[in-house]
Order: sequence, then structure tokens, then C-alpha cells
Amino acid sequence: MNEKINATLKSADTEDWIDYHIVRPFTYYLACFFARLDIHPNTVTIASMIIGAGSAFFFAHGSFYYEGTWGVFCNLMAFLLLFIADILDNTDGQLARMTGKKSPLGRILDGAAGFAWYIPIYVALVYRFYQHHGLEFGWLNIEDTEQNVLIATAVVFVLALISGIAGLAKQQRIADYYIQTHLFFQKGEKGSELDNSAVEKEKYERMTWKDNFTEKFFQRTYVNYTVSQEKITPEFQNLLSLLRQKYGATENFPESVRTEFYRNSKALMKYIFLLIFNFRTAYLFLFCMLDVPVLTFFFEIIVVSLIAWYVVRRHEAFCKKIAQTLK
Repeated sequence: MNEKINATLKSADTEDWIDYHIVRPFTYYLACFFARLDIHPNTVTIASMIIGAGSAFFFAHGSFYYEGTWGVFCNLMAFLLLFIADILDNTDGQLARMTGKKSPLGRILDGAAGFAWYIPIYVALVYRFYQHHGLEFGWLNIEDTEQNVLIATAVVFVLALISGIAGLAKQQRIADYYIQTHLFFQKGEKGSELDNSAVEKEKYERMTWKDNFTEKFFQRTYVNYTVSQEKITPEFQNLLSLLRQKYGATENFPESVRTEFYRNSKALMKYIFLLIFNFRTAYLFLFCMLDVPVLTFFFEIIVVSLIAWYVVRRHEAFCKKIAQTLK
């Protein structure tokens, strides 16, 4: 990858192989195109959210087992739209760094994009189960009556809620936060977006509903987002507090501490990549094409949650170890 493209990335460390070698070079030239048209990064983000949410219409269709070639087409179209949404979501950040059009609202919108895609998709998958459940009922030897369908759909809806709240939402918060902590120790405050909930709350309090309704609405959501990230990572918060108390500004942190944090954080990246878009889309695609999308929720709740638990445990452990050396 050439230096021009690298300059528009947060860091090569925080890109998986597919993004770094395939997606990012393409989105760089797309960002160049948008820059010539003077399109704002936030416009690209909003387009990404609309297209990703629109894929839910096609996710509601069964695949080959239930709807034949039309079902296959709908499922492929769903993933095409989701892929386009991800392309645009990658482009907005490169465009912002390329043009200097960074904004707090852009950061908030970028973090919300994934939720804007997956909430309607999960609702569509529940509706899809209500319409097409023959495979699952056959495996479990359940009679296909109206009452059984309603009960089973209610169970799937609960699974979708657990998967969305305890799975998707929590896992994406963790992945985003650990990427930002990595960038913070690699590049300092200017090279990361490691936001503090207290600072974000102060920003929220200074805004008025009359003059900043949209921004204040999203800022309230972002305050809750940062609070939840900090609650998950108490050992990291303790380490950061110790470093700031002892050394003040980020640039004064000892090089040995920065190196030790960076080494441990980079080793975790391969697991963090399993919590974000490419891996998530891979198993969603597999289960949808096999006509058992309900397995997405089980996989998210069990397998991906275990990966997230492992990542948090490892990250907290090395933060605690570094903090003990400071004390």
C-alpha cells in the first residue's frame, strides 16, 4: 500500500488483512472522488446508514430452501447492500482525514452506523423466522401450528434482543474502545479518538436543545456510549489515571510503558477483529444462505461473546500488570 493511502488510515495495526489490502485502497480512491465533489464525510456516513438499514428488506426473505433462486437473489442483494454500506463507512473516515473535515458529530455518527444497520436487520431476521421456520421445526420435531409459531417467534425475538444488546452492542463498544486505546498509546491523543465520558458530558451540558437539537440528541447517546466503555475497562481506567497523575501530558508517559502497552495491545488485535464487521458478516452470510439465520443469534450470544470476554480479560490483565509496576 502506498504512503498516500496509509496517510488516510488510523493505523495499519487496526486494519485486518481484507480491509488493509482490499477495502482501504478502494475506499481511498472513492474518498478522493468525494473530495473532488466537496461531499462532506457526514453525508457519506448517513448514506451508509440508510443503505445498510435498507438491506433489511432483502434479509427478510428466505434463501434457496424456501424461495428458490429468487430467495438466493434477495440474500445476495442483502449482502451487497451491507457491503456497500461498509465501504461507505470506511470511506467517511478516510475522507475526513484527507480533507480535514473532522467533527464530533462525525465521530458519533460513525460509531452509530453499525447499530443503524443491524437493528433493522435483526428485526427482519425475526420476521423471516416467523415466515420460514420449517427446517428448525423439523429438527426439533415441533408441529407447525399457529400457536407454536407464535411461541417460537417470541423466543427468537428474545434471542435477537439478547444478541443485539449483550452481543452486538457490547462487542462493538469493546472493539471500538480497544482500537482507540491502541492508537492512544501508539500515536498519542491527536492520533486517537479516546474520548472521556466526563468531558463528553460537559459538552452535552453546554449544548442547547434550541440551537443544537440534532447534535445534542446524538451527544446524549454518545455520553452513554463512553460511560459503558469505561465501566467495562476499570483496570485500563486505573492505569490511565495513574499515568496522568504521575506524568501529566500523554507525551510524558515513559517509553517503556508505551512499548509494553503497545506490544500487548497489538497481540490482541487478531481477536478484536473477530468482533467487527468482516467476521460478523461472514457468519451472518453463512447462516442466511443455509436458511437458518436464527443460528446467527446463538453464535453471537455464545461464541462471539466468549471471544469478547477473552479480549476484555486479557486487556484488563496486562493493564493491571503495567499499573502495578508504576505503583
